[in-house]
Amino acid sequence: MGIVVHFDGLCEPKNPGGVATFGFTIDRDGRRVHEGWGMAGRPYTPEATSNVAEYTGVVRALEWLTAQQLTRESVQVVGDSELIIKQLKGEYKVRSARLAPLYKRARELSSAFPSLRFQWVPREQNRDADALTNRAYAEYVGGTLL
Repeated sequence: MGIVVHFDGLCEPKNPGGVATFGFTIDRDGRRVHEGWGMAGRPYTPEATSNVAEYTGVVRALEWLTAQQLTRESVQVVGDSELIIKQLKGEYKVRSARLAPLYKRARELSSAFPSLRFQWVPREQNRDADALTNRAYAEYVGGTLL
């Protein structure tokens, strides 16, 4: 079964220029082993976008797997952002100067995994990562979940 990573990101109350947050889950052989969430850059700046947040989720998840020395495992990275998944699969070019460094970092990290694939899923199949992204946003604004 291997490792399945789900990632997500958001930028509220406006995109770009709001509060960008990310969330990710890591399951190993069907059991949750880690969750992460947080800020994806400085709030209320042009760099705060949902795509930056999505990429930050991928990068943070791959960094955690690398730190845990799990690079030899079979890894599936799953997200509901068609843009991010298709860029990471090489199907779309990265044209955004904001995304280029995050894309480069994600590709550098993913190159350490001999068996890693990216998969798009509908939003409904990405609920846990979405909930963590909303948790990060709620923690930042001091309110309740979206």
